[in-house]
Amino acid sequence: MPTRPETSLPERPLLLIVDDDALICDTLSFSMRPLFEVVTSHSRPHCMQLLRELRRPPALALVDLGLPPVPHRPDEGLALISDLLKAAPEIRIVVLSGQSDEGNARHARALGAADFVAKPCNPADLQQVLKRALAFRALDERQHQADGTSPLIGSSPAIEKLRVQLRQYADLPFPVLIEGESGSGKEIIASSCLHFGTQRRERPFLALNCAAISPNLVEATLFGYARGAFTGAVTVKSGYFEDAADGTLFLDEIGELALDLQAKLLRVLENGEYQRLGETRKRVSQARIIAATNRDLRREVKAGNFRADLYHRLSVCSIVAPPLREMGEDKLLLMEHFRHHYAAQTRQPPFRLAAEAEALWRSYAFPGNVRELRNIVIRLTTRHAGQVVGAAALEVELDLPDEPPPAAAPATRALDQGAGDAIVTAAMYRLRQREPFSLDRLLDATERGYIEAALKLAHGNVSQAARLLGIHRTTLYNRMEAAAREP
Repeated sequence: MPTRPETSLPERPLLLIVDDDALICDTLSFSMRPLFEVVTSHSRPHCMQLLRELRRPPALALVDLGLPPVPHRPDEGLALISDLLKAAPEIRIVVLSGQSDEGNARHARALGAADFVAKPCNPADLQQVLKRALAFRALDERQHQADGTSPLIGSSPAIEKLRVQLRQYADLPFPVLIEGESGSGKEIIASSCLHFGTQRRERPFLALNCAAISPNLVEATLFGYARGAFTGAVTVKSGYFEDAADGTLFLDEIGELALDLQAKLLRVLENGEYQRLGETRKRVSQARIIAATNRDLRREVKAGNFRADLYHRLSVCSIVAPPLREMGEDKLLLMEHFRHHYAAQTRQPPFRLAAEAEALWRSYAFPGNVRELRNIVIRLTTRHAGQVVGAAALEVELDLPDEPPPAAAPATRALDQGAGDAIVTAAMYRLRQREPFSLDRLLDATERGYIEAALKLAHGNVSQAARLLGIHRTTLYNRMEAAAREP
C-alpha cells in the first residue's frame, strides 16, 4: 500500500527575547511559543554571542531597555538595538520596557526599533504587535524580490551623485566599498543596484554579515574546509567564495573582520587565490566583492584596526550611501512611496500629513535614516489609516529634543569670545614649538572631556547631558559610541 510522502512543517519565525528578569523571560516564552520559536537572553554581551551561534537570524526581537550592568538606565538596551540591527539588518525589534518615558520610546524608534510597548503588557496585545511587525517585514521582503526596478527614490543632489557612481561601477569587475550610516540602505544598494541591476543578475548573490558570525567561524565560512580540518569537520564543505562562483559576494560590516582574516581576504582580491581549511590545493575565485561598513575605515586604519592595503584595494570604487538629512525633499518622496505601498498592501486608505506636520517632516533630521522613516510610516499606517496626521501626532513618532537648548546669555557669549582669544594665543605658542601635533587628536580629546564632564554633572542622565552640551540626545549617543570604539 503506498504511503503518503512525509511533509516537513514550515519553520516558525524565530523570536529573540532579551530581559534580565528570568521570570519575565519564562512568562513571555510560554505565551509566545504557540506562534514563534523562542530563544532568550539576559544581557547585551550574552545576546550578541547567542546571535552568532544561532543557525538562522531571528525574525523578531523583544528587547528590554534596562539591562545589566546598569538596569536602572536605558543605555544597554538602546545600544543593543544598534548592535542587533548591525548584525541582522532585517530583524524587527519591539521594545518592551518599564523605562517607558516618551524620550526613551522616541530614541529607541530612531535607532531602528519598530515599536515600543510599556510594561506591564497583556500577552495577547503583545502577540498582535509582534504579528504586525512580522507582517510588515514580509511585505518588505516581497517588494525587494518582486521587481528589478531601482530602489533609489529621489532627485536630490546626493541621490543623483549616487546614481552616477552606480552607473559607473555596476558592471565593472572590481571590488566596491559602500560606506554609510546605519539604516541608509547599504545592503539594498549592494543587492539591487550592484548585482541584480547588472549583467551578473542571473548569477549567485551571497551575503555574509561579518558582525553576525563568530570570529572563529569566519574563515571556514568564507573559504570552506576539508574533512578533519578541525574538530567537528566531519564532511567537506565549500565556502562562500566557492559558492558565489562568478557572481557577487557581499561582505557587510567589513570593519568587524579580524586582522589575520583581512590579510587572507586581501590575497583573494589581489590574485583570486584561496585555500579551504585543511587543504593545500589552491583555488581561484571569480566572484566580485562588494563590502560595506558604517565605520570610518580611514580612522580605523590610523588606529591600527584595519589594514591600509586592504582599505586601498577595496576603495578603488567607493560609494557613500547618503544620510537622509542630506536628501532634502526626498524625505517627502520616500514618505509618499512607503505610505502608498503599505496602504495598498494592507488594503487600508493611506494617511495624509497636515501642512504643519509636513513642515515638521521636512525639518526632521531622521538620525535613523531610511530605516527610521520606513518604521514611522508603518506606525502611522497602522494607527492613522485614512486620517490626516497633525503635528502633535507626528511629534510622538520623532526623536525630537525634550526641550530646545537654551540660548547663550550675553555674558556667556562675551566670555566665549574672550576664551576664543585665549585659545588662539595658546595655539600659536604650541604650534611654534614644532612638536608633533594632531588637530584631530586634540579635538577628539576635548570632545571626550566635555562629554564626560556633562555626564558627571547630569549624574549619567544622557538627556540632561545633551542639554548641557547644547546638542541633540541622538547626537550625544552617536558620539559616545564613536568614542567607545576608539583606542
